[in-house]
Amino acid sequence: MRHDAIILAGGAATRMGGRDKPGLLVGGRTLLERVMAAVPRAERLIVVGPPRDLPGALFTREDPPGGGPVPALRAGLALVAAPRVALLAGDLPLLLPEHVGALLDAASEEGAAGAVLLDDDGREQWLTGVWRAAALRAALEDYEGRSLHGLLAPLAPVRLRLPGTPWLDCDTMDDLRRLAQTGDDPQRLPKGGVA
Repeated sequence: MRHDAIILAGGAATRMGGRDKPGLLVGGRTLLERVMAAVPRAERLIVVGPPRDLPGALFTREDPPGGGPVPALRAGLALVAAPRVALLAGDLPLLLPEHVGALLDAASEEGAAGAVLLDDDGREQWLTGVWRAAALRAALEDYEGRSLHGLLAPLAPVRLRLPGTPWLDCDTMDDLRRLAQTGDDPQRLPKGGVA
């Protein structure tokens, strides 16, 4: 299924003391490189955040920089050409191509605007999903809020549970340390991930 990918990688990482979170290493690759590897069939790989030396990626910035996920989505969506788009956080170390494939399959259900992963508690992980680009554009047209939940929940996406914790993001240095202690093996993560 034809798709592009938007990876949001421009946050302030305040819980990490302002470190360059997408540039932190996990298992010898940066968090951002790991997310990029999860979308190998994306026709366009769009990273919303500061430019980096990553061949094959298109970089753009939200206006204003650091303005949050909704302006970042707007900026990334302006570069999308494919009919579907994976919308992903830049700090998902356990996301794999098969997870994105499952989201693509779920998002292809008749009438579906998209598909989003659920965490262990059944909460939607809005930055781990696949959407019809047209549905996102229509939703953004008159949306003035700042919340991805407020933007995406009304689209009633397919909600998908997958084994393991592919939705797990790394928000703190403790998250990264716990992940490193598992030997980078998703099966060894405690229930609920590393947070």
